[in-house]
Amino acid sequence: MFDLVEIFQYWLAGDSLRHIARNLGVARDTVIKLVKTAERKGLHRGQPWDPEFLEAFVREHFSEADGSDGRSREFSKLEEHHEAIVEGLKENHASTVWQRLRDEQHLRVSRSTFYRYVQERLPRPVRAADVVVHRPEGAPGDEVQVDFGRLGFWTDPATGKRHNVQAFAMTLVWSRHMFIYPVAKLNSANWLSCHVKAFEFFGAVPRRVVLDNLKDGVVKTDLYDPKINRSYREMANHYGILPDPCRSGEPTDKPHVERVVPYVRDSYWKGRSFGSWGEMEGEASRWCRKVAGMRIHRSTQLRPLEFYEAEEKPAMLPLPSEPWEQREWLTAKVAPDSHCLVKRTLYSVPWRLLGRTLDVCVTRNTVQFSDGQDVVKTHLRADGGGRRTDNADLPPDRIAFFQRTPQWCLRTASSIGPAVEKAVSELLQEDTLLRVCDMNVEKA
Repeated sequence: MFDLVEIFQYWLAGDSLRHIARNLGVARDTVIKLVKTAERKGLHRGQPWDPEFLEAFVREHFSEADGSDGRSREFSKLEEHHEAIVEGLKENHASTVWQRLRDEQHLRVSRSTFYRYVQERLPRPVRAADVVVHRPEGAPGDEVQVDFGRLGFWTDPATGKRHNVQAFAMTLVWSRHMFIYPVAKLNSANWLSCHVKAFEFFGAVPRRVVLDNLKDGVVKTDLYDPKINRSYREMANHYGILPDPCRSGEPTDKPHVERVVPYVRDSYWKGRSFGSWGEMEGEASRWCRKVAGMRIHRSTQLRPLEFYEAEEKPAMLPLPSEPWEQREWLTAKVAPDSHCLVKRTLYSVPWRLLGRTLDVCVTRNTVQFSDGQDVVKTHLRADGGGRRTDNADLPPDRIAFFQRTPQWCLRTASSIGPAVEKAVSELLQEDTLLRVCDMNVEKA
């Protein structure tokens, strides 16, 4: 027997008959027949109702639904698939097992009846992992949680280029005040710069940052000794914060920022059009202050921005006097020509390091190479490809030809004697080399 109370609840709530049939696994014709019968018995949409009223209505007008025979008939259908249910529940949730039996084995039992069968016939012992333990919120200014979340696609009206926009989100655990920033690429540079922008937005720094185990923040995941990305560690040291990675595969370790991503997507992003990337960034800042910051939060029952200003900000660390210079750490191998490829540009390093793998620190203006703890070369940064060579990095005997300029020839001739200097000076007069070539041609 189908669960008539559940069918009538869906119907009175305004669901379509097709939606009811699909959700409950009941034939649409059966739903139509039951609803029409209920209407003849006096049940109509718009009238006040509650579960007790519906149960009484079903007992009065659908007496077969309250009998044990109907229940036994429904359970007998499930008994035929008992082994399949047991095996299915080892790997999947009850809803998935019911859906597959309905689609593949043509089982005609409602989902609620299936749940009752599982609870009664296949009781599962309570495990410690089933217990939800409340996580203390800590102290004001103690913790923020960070994450990236996908917003959707945006087409730049100026270029026509389509971007898959992600949102960097940072949520303060105590006040629930948040910062978001849209980015087009999930890379280390954006990850670090978003942290800096977030601290500037808050005007203060938390003591601890809870983050996922992504490579831009955590190189090696370990419950007791995680290895933090070098650039991220330097940024954290500059601000005096402690990076606190989540356990691998456990997003519930940062529930506050996980929960806000759907809210950000719905409230900030969906249904809006942005004329430029700058407009998108500006709207994100306004939305954080005027919308998310001024809503009444469900847990605290306070406005996050006001709560933050009153209690959390005074307890946070001040911003450093000097802004952090963003840097990116890479590695590069020294090629046989004594150059390293860094971000599509070749930079020379001392030739004695051929074949070595060097650490590379890339800032806005410089590219610095280190061999262990020793800095071996620093170049001004050059974007756009090409080659940056310091001849002092190459073996003198291999580059002597390039260094023998006319000035070098005159200096060398002078050191030999006046007659040699005079002869070399005459040879280096204008068009001397051209005349020598013409003489060679005539001789030929």
